Amino acid sequence: MIKYYFSASLFFLLLFAGTAHAQNNKETILDELFMNTGEICFTFNVTDKSEVDILTKIISIDNFRSHEVFAYANRNEFSRFLDYGYKYKVVPHQASLMTDEELNMGKISKDNKSRTIWNFYPTYQQYLDFMAGFASSYPDICRLDTIGTTNQGRLLLAVKISDSVNYERGVPQFMYTSSIHGDELTGFILMMHLIDSLLTGYNNVPRITDMIRNTKIYINPLANPDGTYHGGNNTVNGAWRYNSMAVDINRNYPDPADGPHPDGESWQTETQAFMAFAGNHHIVSSLNFHGGAEVFNYPWDTWSKLNADDAWWQLVAREYADTVHAFGPSNYFRDENNGITNGYAWYRITGGRQDYHTYFMHGRESTLEISNTKTPPASQLINFWNYNRRSFLNFIEQANFGINGQVTDTLTGEPLSAKVLIASHDFDSSWVHSYLPTGWYFRPINPGSWSLTFTSPGYFPKTISNVQVINRQTTRLNVKLIPLNIGGAENQIIRNYPLVSPNPSDGHIRLNIPENTGSDISVDFINSMGSVVFSDSFQSLTNTFIPLDLSRFPGGIYLVRLNTGKFVYEGKMVIK
Repeated sequence: MIKYYFSASLFFLLLFAGTAHAQNNKETILDELFMNTGEICFTFNVTDKSEVDILTKIISIDNFRSHEVFAYANRNEFSRFLDYGYKYKVVPHQASLMTDEELNMGKISKDNKSRTIWNFYPTYQQYLDFMAGFASSYPDICRLDTIGTTNQGRLLLAVKISDSVNYERGVPQFMYTSSIHGDELTGFILMMHLIDSLLTGYNNVPRITDMIRNTKIYINPLANPDGTYHGGNNTVNGAWRYNSMAVDINRNYPDPADGPHPDGESWQTETQAFMAFAGNHHIVSSLNFHGGAEVFNYPWDTWSKLNADDAWWQLVAREYADTVHAFGPSNYFRDENNGITNGYAWYRITGGRQDYHTYFMHGRESTLEISNTKTPPASQLINFWNYNRRSFLNFIEQANFGINGQVTDTLTGEPLSAKVLIASHDFDSSWVHSYLPTGWYFRPINPGSWSLTFTSPGYFPKTISNVQVINRQTTRLNVKLIPLNIGGAENQIIRNYPLVSPNPSDGHIRLNIPENTGSDISVDFINSMGSVVFSDSFQSLTNTFIPLDLSRFPGGIYLVRLNTGKFVYEGKMVIK
């Protein structure tokens, strides 16, 4: 027993010593790698995509091609990665591989007074000056908004471009945002170029003029200035991916599948600022620019199941990519499925901005990887502009297509906040809302025939069927909702009225109109479970009945509720 005890003690002593030695080696590796930096970029190989879907919760996956993974990590993340035993190779950040001459830092064109030639990377101060200059030069259609301030005191800026820049009206709100990863800078410069192009094109280019009159456009060229100017305010050389706290902001948002803090980090200053901005605006559709690949990535990133609007996403993604192919070189923008991909099908991420806006804000956000080189030489920037500028405009216009209109109170005409649901289609928060003060809603949707139900607290729901949508066209659908208790008077509800005949029936009925009305009326049929199974509205009726075919409904007892705008009538209907 003594011998066994000694042997066991020796075994555990050696095991502890081996573990301690491995831990010491690990700490030495971490000390060496993170001596002068808060993040590293590295590559490694996997045998199967399922490994990437596990590792994405540990490190920040940047790209996945064949079996090779490109990733970033801070010290804590890389410490966990080392436990998996992968062989890895640390690679330099792309922005650190070029000189300030190649980046053409701060070299503003002599033609700047009339139209900037965007073939340079601005210093931080130049960026601020340009953004302020856009607003001061075009005050009637451009306003500068401050989204927030970073930990290091840099500004998160956006310009708002609209012919109603200082007041609200019924037009969709659209947003472009770039460089949430601070070293992915092609989109940064292209968004500056787009702002310039929109402002100078107003009243000169009919398409742009129409766009600014019918859309409220927000453009945030730089979502992570601390990462971009990590090397100092006068250069983007040294730009890195994370923010100043070494956190990947595009893994820091609440996630539909993995909850409020999927990365285990508190919400960063930048995350909170953009979440507040989203809560104070009603962005119909948006797109955030990245680099390191060339592909249009659409929801979901977090789920393998498809988005309710997957067909629409493929339509607009294909339009973007095909237009780029028509004006770019043959080898550009060909990643994944010839330039488009479902996010999860490529590789999973959680905590991304795309899924946050699409799920929690009921918007439509996508991610665009615009260049394989994250920070290309400044001389190449104009090429990327020429490849993509038409697609930029195409995607802005999509916010106006589909179904849109205003929801109002049928008695007062006042705008209403309402939920707009497409039955047998919407799930996972894909429905939209009309918002105050305008009461307007905007529902991008694939071409087809759709049935929309409008609901608002204190109002009867209304369903409108067979709403036709044509590609790249607008279907206008204004809706009036009738209050449940008109004027709040209970005696205005008339119960047990014979609203249908024959009764019982096989579902082929006449809806009896109890009074002459020159206003809209609505009718709801409600089953024994309290669900509205049929809803419709009629305008300026002069006849005394309306024939309806409800034979598709199962046998049972239904409550019929008819609102004429003066009285609410209720009765029962029996289907055999």
